[in-house]
Amino acid sequence: MKRTDMKSLGLSQRFITESSIYAGLALGRVISQSKDLYKVITERGEVAAEISGKLRFAAASAADYPAVGDFVMLDRDDDAGGNAIIHHILTRKSAFIRKAAGTANAEQIVAANIDTVFICMSLNNDYNLRRVERYLGIAWDSGAIPVIILTKADLCDDIKEKLRELDTVACGVEVLVTSSLTEDGLPAIKKHLGEGRTIAFIGSSGVGKSTLINKLLCKDMLSTQGLRNDDKGRHTTTRRELIVLPDGGIVIDTPGMRELGIESVDLAKAFADIDTLAAKCRFHDCTHTSEPNCAVQQAIKDGLLKAERLANYQKMQKEAKYEGLNFRQIEEEKIESMFAEFGGIKNAREFIKQKSKRKHF
Repeated sequence: MKRTDMKSLGLSQRFITESSIYAGLALGRVISQSKDLYKVITERGEVAAEISGKLRFAAASAADYPAVGDFVMLDRDDDAGGNAIIHHILTRKSAFIRKAAGTANAEQIVAANIDTVFICMSLNNDYNLRRVERYLGIAWDSGAIPVIILTKADLCDDIKEKLRELDTVACGVEVLVTSSLTEDGLPAIKKHLGEGRTIAFIGSSGVGKSTLINKLLCKDMLSTQGLRNDDKGRHTTTRRELIVLPDGGIVIDTPGMRELGIESVDLAKAFADIDTLAAKCRFHDCTHTSEPNCAVQQAIKDGLLKAERLANYQKMQKEAKYEGLNFRQIEEEKIESMFAEFGGIKNAREFIKQKSKRKHF
């Protein structure tokens, strides 16, 4: 029986060393997930697996469950005797996290142990600089390297203008332009592939992720669908997939994401230009609204920074601040912010009390 070369699937010495702690268990990598059932590839082939009761009990959130791309330890490496049992998840070197759709603050791992995150956005009505900023913030925080892919170039008449706009929010990030009608941009994508390297495609539904993966596979493995009449994409992938490419490398295809949480987003990298300007402000706690000698507001007046970019930055700051809080905690935080100049609501009450006393003397 031919054994699977796990190193070609991203297994590094780091994972090998950690796996040696768990004697008697087999090593595998999660390649797909359907609800509570996982498909895991091991040296001896693919097995269906589920998590152990102990692992389920110890999980504090959805982020503690296995995700596509995870290296896991199982009780067996073949499908003899029913489903294999996942007992441990090896420490992730990177993870793409988003807020679980429809929930208040639960985190969900979209893909784990990624080397490069491809942020896909089509050059039609899906094109949105504010969305790019959000994706970049979360991509940087994942620990992987972000690369932006602009798809459906055949639908755009002003690509140079779009690239110029993109450079204002993604300075230093590689941008690739592709078309579904030609092979343009495909060689540049392949440069990020190679034996043992894992990439993830993220972006809204209908932007062409599955089309790109089919081109890398040289066959139509993933189903694709066009856009609806409102130009919003249909979901074309119903579960996450980790796919081994024929020329080496692993690609993870994720469902389209509409709800992006801001859990621990690295705003410093996504908005490095604003952080650099903020360091030149007169006040170290400048809010960039009405303070004198604000370098950020001056940059907007000089045309060096768009007001929309600052507004998105401030919005994401607020979302990150309130992430994980319940309604009452959010309201308390808002009140504290209102009285921040007094050092909080308690100090504000004391200030009002003392001021009232002085009026009576």
